[in-house]
Amino acid sequence: MLNPYSPGAGNTPRSLVGRDADLRAFEIAVRRIASGRHDRSVIVTGLRGVGKTVLLREYGRIAQGEGWIHEHVEAREGTDFVRVAAEMVRRAVLRLSMTKRLAAQAGRVAGVLKAFQVRWNLPDGGDMTVGVDPLLGTADSGLLDRDLASLFNETGQLAQNHGGGVLLTVDEMQFLPKDHFTALIMGLHEVSQLNLPIVVAGAGLPSLLSLAGDARSYAERLFDFRTVGRLSPEGSAAALVEPADAEGVQWTVEALDRIVELTDGYPYFLQEFGKQAWTVAEGPDEITEDDVDVAVPLATEELDRGFFRVRFDRTTDTERAYLEAMARAGGGECASGAVARALGKTTTGAAQTRDTLIRRGLCFSPRHGVIAFTVPMFDQYLRRRSELRRG
Repeated sequence: MLNPYSPGAGNTPRSLVGRDADLRAFEIAVRRIASGRHDRSVIVTGLRGVGKTVLLREYGRIAQGEGWIHEHVEAREGTDFVRVAAEMVRRAVLRLSMTKRLAAQAGRVAGVLKAFQVRWNLPDGGDMTVGVDPLLGTADSGLLDRDLASLFNETGQLAQNHGGGVLLTVDEMQFLPKDHFTALIMGLHEVSQLNLPIVVAGAGLPSLLSLAGDARSYAERLFDFRTVGRLSPEGSAAALVEPADAEGVQWTVEALDRIVELTDGYPYFLQEFGKQAWTVAEGPDEITEDDVDVAVPLATEELDRGFFRVRFDRTTDTERAYLEAMARAGGGECASGAVARALGKTTTGAAQTRDTLIRRGLCFSPRHGVIAFTVPMFDQYLRRRSELRRG
């Protein structure tokens, strides 16, 4: 029997996210924009493992269901969003240009894209603009916000005439350079004023809220900011019960209560503990608390080897010392000064390490002078590592 908690590497099943209200709101926004009315793009923020990527994937499914083009990118440290935006627009326009009726307009957009590529020293990136003359005077001013706005404008008009729209989804959005993020906001500002059907849905860590606020003061008018977090105890139980019910398997109340408590409602952990409990359960049609007892060390080991370790292994010795000091301080929100003192440093002396960890997405600052992990239960993992070293 298929394990309903094993969707594939790095993906959380929609049933473990439970954001139907968010999906419905997005569907309404897409339909409003398609009809020529104003609505906002979306930014989803939250810690690791709460299902942000799943929401982006579902947003794409909704947009495609409405006849829109969907393009996706996952940003990384050092991502050149200028290149990424040009490539996403190229792919979208290529798909929109297949209609003979729009061939002439698509040719114009190809010329605009070529002008953008030439001005920003980008490769053609495919056959659409090879041999196309740049349309001088459009998207080639050398001012990134103005040029990106022109590119979005032309693409939005083409999509509108096609009877659809374009959705660009950007995961790990906090890694975008600040000037590129500002240009993105400016581009969206123009198409929003013209009610053109281009929507950006971004997902990122809580630090993305600060980036958006710093980039442009009117970002709040352009984006619907949504925060996703832990599921409620009832939502957590439902996320485990519903996939099992579909396979004719029941959870005992005691087994459910145990996993809900252990995972604290984080979808990724619910997925992993549910997967292991399903694997070890003798059944044939029930998962018991005894099964959970066997599954707990297996799930913990799997998380330690994958979800936690892949992030820890990318850090330097100095960064690891800072993270371990945070774990010793309790693992929740920590005063930056207290962490620095635990390292034998001043707050200023530890600031560079702190800022690097924030920039790399391992920590964030919920408010001034406070630091916290972006990875839920990371403090528990670090304490387990320390105990193994001592042992």
